[in-house]
Amino acid sequence: MDSPAQAVNAPVLAAEPAPAGAPPFRSAHFRWVVCALVFFAVANNYLDRQVFGVMGPELMKIFGWTAVQFTDIVFWFQVAYGIGFLLTGRIFDLIGTRIGFAIAVAVWSVAAILHAGMASLLSFKIVRFWLGLAEPANLPGSMKAIAEWFPRRERALATGFYKAGSNVGAMVVPLVVPWLFFSFGWRATFLITGSTGFIWLIFWLRYYRTPQESSDVTPEERAYILSDPIAAPGRVKWSTVLRQRETWAYLAFKFLTDSIWFWYGALFPLFLSQNFKLSLKEFGLPLIVIYLIADFGSVGGGWLSTHWIRRGWSITRARKVAMLICCLCTVPVIFVTQTHRLWLVISLVGLAHAAHQGLTSNLFTTVSDLFPKQAIGTVAGLGGAAGQIGTAIMTLLTGYLLATTGSFTALFFIAGSSYLVAWTIFHFAVPSLEPLQLEPAATT
Repeated sequence: MDSPAQAVNAPVLAAEPAPAGAPPFRSAHFRWVVCALVFFAVANNYLDRQVFGVMGPELMKIFGWTAVQFTDIVFWFQVAYGIGFLLTGRIFDLIGTRIGFAIAVAVWSVAAILHAGMASLLSFKIVRFWLGLAEPANLPGSMKAIAEWFPRRERALATGFYKAGSNVGAMVVPLVVPWLFFSFGWRATFLITGSTGFIWLIFWLRYYRTPQESSDVTPEERAYILSDPIAAPGRVKWSTVLRQRETWAYLAFKFLTDSIWFWYGALFPLFLSQNFKLSLKEFGLPLIVIYLIADFGSVGGGWLSTHWIRRGWSITRARKVAMLICCLCTVPVIFVTQTHRLWLVISLVGLAHAAHQGLTSNLFTTVSDLFPKQAIGTVAGLGGAAGQIGTAIMTLLTGYLLATTGSFTALFFIAGSSYLVAWTIFHFAVPSLEPLQLEPAATT
């Protein structure tokens, strides 16, 4: 049965009979195969990232770390993550999506594997820093791939699908990591999970090209993908991007919301351990439920704006209303520390995760709505860097508050209020999501 996007576009994308000797995946919907490749890259990215957080309470026992020392390791990953965004976003615009993504996954997979050989606080800081430098490539790479393969009207839905990979990767961790940990030890756990990226590389290098270069896409689908207005050729200068008010609005949104998303991933297991006395073996079901709920938000948020656009809404109205609904759904997480009922906590945090994923399915798409394809990696990288500055501040604040008050109350209040503040700034700073006309660089 066709997906909603396929059904709508059926008249345009009716497949012609494949000619003799055509590639086996040649179809009128190959862009969704590309979306699946991005989905699994995102899943692998979150798998490698989350393993350390889920094993954190056990590693604290093994190495005798305090909560402050543990958050210090997390902090250095986040510092590197911010630096990595500044580098990888621009690199993707310079060398392209196919090679850029392949290099990035290889580098972060090696870093993930090297965790198995660490033996001290300093060595963990170093390897987490390395992982943090490489993993940001996931965002600009994914956004550029979707912008290359999907017209504007479908990008939020495609973004929702590939972003669901982050939740799948996060669900695999509490499902698999405890079994690996107690069966083979923590070193083998890092080694096995870190190796999975190299399997993905085989499929990526075989199937990913641009629509213009791919032999797996039909002429009809290629014409549909390229139906949006073509931006002026040439690279866009950093200075040109930074002069745009829309760039700074996007950076502010990322600064305020990424800090909460990454804080959940790194430190929510610690909250469960301290407040509900859950062990590593008991993390599995609660975390799986949270990320399963988040999957619905990821796809649902992207579907929502796509649905309204099909019904005649403007792109600006559809994206902003969908984003506002998602931001409102993050507010109830404020009450997490006011209850001792585990599954109420899981429900509230799950709702906040779903809301974040639905929000970013649309927020990421606003970059390709506003900026030409030659600047998407740069803008995504700048936004990611801004997000990591916020994340680093949130992590330091967490360590301080846990050391002085031992309470998560203020932290969850911040988590439940930041999104509405971010949406308000973006709404007034970016009144329209019509494409910007940027001056291309003559030589860069």
